Amino acid sequence: MTAYFLRRFLLIIPTFIGITLIVFVILQIVPGGPLEQELLKLRMGGQTGSGEVSSSGGNNITGIEIPESALIEMKKFYGFDLPIHLRYVRWMGNLLKLDLGRSYVYAEPVLDVIVERFPVSIYFGLIGFTLTYLICVPLGVAKAVKNGSKFDLASSITVFMGYSTPGWAFGAIMLVLFGGGSFWDVFPLGGFRSEDWDTFTALGKIWDQVQHTILPVAGYMVGSFATLTILTKNSVIENLSQDYIRTAFAKGLSEKRVIFKHALRNSLIPIATGLGHFFSLVLAGSFLIEKVFNINGMGLLGFTSIQSRDYPVTMGILVLSSLLLLIGNIISDILYATIDPRIRFK
Repeated sequence: MTAYFLRRFLLIIPTFIGITLIVFVILQIVPGGPLEQELLKLRMGGQTGSGEVSSSGGNNITGIEIPESALIEMKKFYGFDLPIHLRYVRWMGNLLKLDLGRSYVYAEPVLDVIVERFPVSIYFGLIGFTLTYLICVPLGVAKAVKNGSKFDLASSITVFMGYSTPGWAFGAIMLVLFGGGSFWDVFPLGGFRSEDWDTFTALGKIWDQVQHTILPVAGYMVGSFATLTILTKNSVIENLSQDYIRTAFAKGLSEKRVIFKHALRNSLIPIATGLGHFFSLVLAGSFLIEKVFNINGMGLLGFTSIQSRDYPVTMGILVLSSLLLLIGNIISDILYATIDPRIRFK
């Protein structure tokens, strides 16, 4: 099994290259790149007419003459001075030196821009991850024990309604109903904290943070409920039909003891494998949810970097997210084999 996981770790390299290469090429060939946007700003700033702007040709922008040397320097600055395959080789070479480049928008190293958003993403990711397990696992057990009952039917309808609703749409609805200025003015309209948060007392800071947390976390969690709840339910039902459960009942053990000490323990094996993706909490931000709630985390950073064609930041987020996802998949397999001795990977 050691050889299997060693091969899995080695496969990270070609998989990572494939992911980054595909995204890099797409970013480089789509229209409206950073150079085109910069030239368009020059045209709009000094000309009222219309004209075509291209990153690959011409130094005349409808009345504005740009020296050829300046255009060459601009292409060099934005990385368009080489063919696309050489651009990728250069980017990969810098990555091996742990250099993710410099943001076009923030004029700072990409790593600094990303790390600045880590606390926000970790905060929401950790809370959402913990609450999902604390709520969905007991709910799945209750549905398994009362399988086919009215409670099971009603909870299934609720769970799948939530699953079919995008998190950002659910968040927008909650803001309309309960956000500041609505009929039920219960929660703030968005943001991570109030602007005058530093002036609050200790209890005031806690309450303000809680108010800014409830709706975004609900948006993060709404899509996870169905998957984890139904997985728990099906796993418990499967274990309740096993011979060792019937033996436990025959020995006179109480239903509560049999369910929670025997059936639930084995039912948690497939559920526990999701813990392998715990490290990906650092990038747990959702693009649209953070946009709806105006939360300055990894999700909003990724959204704005794509909009503004900030390629270094976009690729930096891709590097971290893809590596964490690939490593998380392997950790999940390791946990699965560790928890269940019947599993052996070859």
